[in-house]
Amino acid sequence: MRRPTRSLAALGTAVAVTTSLTGFLGGGAAALAALPAVQPFAAKAPDSAFGATSGSALGVACQRPEGGTPSATIHCYTPNQMRAANGLADLTPTTTDGAGQTIVLVDAYGTPTGADDLAHFARYFGGPTPDFETYYPLGAPNYKSATGNGSGTSGPSAAEGWAGEATLDIEWAYAIAPKAHIVLLATPPAETQGVQGLPNLMKAIDAAVAKYPSGTVFSMSFGTDESAFGGQSAAKAQFAKFDATFQRGQAKKDTFFASSGDNGSVGFERAHHQTATSATPQVSYPNVSPYVTSVGGTQLQYKWTWDPQKDVPFNADGSRNPDYFNWESSDQNEQPVWNEGWASIGTGGGLSTVYPRPAYQNSVADVVGSHRGVPDVAWNAAVNGGVLVYRSFFPSIDGPPSWGIYGGTSAASPQVAAMTAIGNAARKAKGEAPIGDLNSLLYASANKGTYDVVPRTYGTTPSGHLENNRMWDTDANGVLVPDPVPGYATTLGYDLTTGWGVPQGPNWLSALTG
Repeated sequence: MRRPTRSLAALGTAVAVTTSLTGFLGGGAAALAALPAVQPFAAKAPDSAFGATSGSALGVACQRPEGGTPSATIHCYTPNQMRAANGLADLTPTTTDGAGQTIVLVDAYGTPTGADDLAHFARYFGGPTPDFETYYPLGAPNYKSATGNGSGTSGPSAAEGWAGEATLDIEWAYAIAPKAHIVLLATPPAETQGVQGLPNLMKAIDAAVAKYPSGTVFSMSFGTDESAFGGQSAAKAQFAKFDATFQRGQAKKDTFFASSGDNGSVGFERAHHQTATSATPQVSYPNVSPYVTSVGGTQLQYKWTWDPQKDVPFNADGSRNPDYFNWESSDQNEQPVWNEGWASIGTGGGLSTVYPRPAYQNSVADVVGSHRGVPDVAWNAAVNGGVLVYRSFFPSIDGPPSWGIYGGTSAASPQVAAMTAIGNAARKAKGEAPIGDLNSLLYASANKGTYDVVPRTYGTTPSGHLENNRMWDTDANGVLVPDPVPGYATTLGYDLTTGWGVPQGPNWLSALTG
């Protein structure tokens, strides 16, 4: 399975990855105790990447706000940079994007400091006062403990990891649609505990479907590999129960988004703690549900271009090799497929082994065959090119309030959800109903309103060929080598790494209201 908020820390020549994924469990009553854990899909840049620009020929790639240390190798984006790259105007106190709409971000635990952190984020970047609410339909967690009083596979700091995921979700949904009513929907048990995790998340979504108005947009930045549900028949039965929630939402014109995952095509078998890597490509639930719009990942290169000269990301002392992280300033605004070899992370995507091809994907049958294919769209998910997030939760673990750099498809899903909420607002202004079932509209429309992601080559190294979602491993000499699990190609038009591409501001809104 994937791991809780991914903290990417260089250890010698390797990178240890801890991931933030939000839960999905499966199985019938008899198998409930063996249900798989859910994981969030967020990745946080290591603090060791900052404070090393002195004497560097690379310059400042990222300047963290409020006196934070810079980085020469890891790039980052403010809301205005992300908005400009995607065709939206700058944030101001009078920005109205998303007005009258509701965006629900679904997370285990949530965060004890969400309202305060979002208010600080909004003030610093000059946006309107947030309209924010935390909703605990199953009861609030105990925030006195950074574990959330979890046990077993929830680990020593499960609540702290989910707090990073939740903070990323609410701040970057706000960054795109700052006048929307933003709801953090949280559940008390660790979704990583398995038994309570995914069922409780789905119960919470059920409650939110009933509570919030028609046209509410949901974003889920978590998942579990299909094979973790104990075989195709067991998975079908469990998925059908969970999908009933999404169907109830679509009936009232709600729209559901989910992250496609951060491990490329690599999945994990139904084994102890889900640690056995599958030899065949896998996809995860809930993004694979035909009632959910799956959001894959790109690497936004806005005003800079990656130019790797060696496929050795780390020096012998664990520092970042400037020959790998080499970059140049530029006027370009490109979004290749997300595949960062230095951290062995990249966009999830591929073919379901449980769901047949839904009718709306008949137009891409030459790509998906007889299976449900994911993702449907994509957005920036890179860590090198991540988004700035302000946090003050759990100081006993994380120290005083600070700004961090986050990526992962957890960053992608809430932003696409926010773009779609803006589309619903435009539809309302024209007297039209909310979008609801986005996939049927997306695949049928001649005007997708998206930026088509195609293969790109950067620098002179093999990993600089960004053309698929096959992961990269590090050999004993610190050199990047392809993972044995094959990936899927990034192509013109629809593909199994970035779907139809990246929603592009005015073009996306035009497509949603056309």
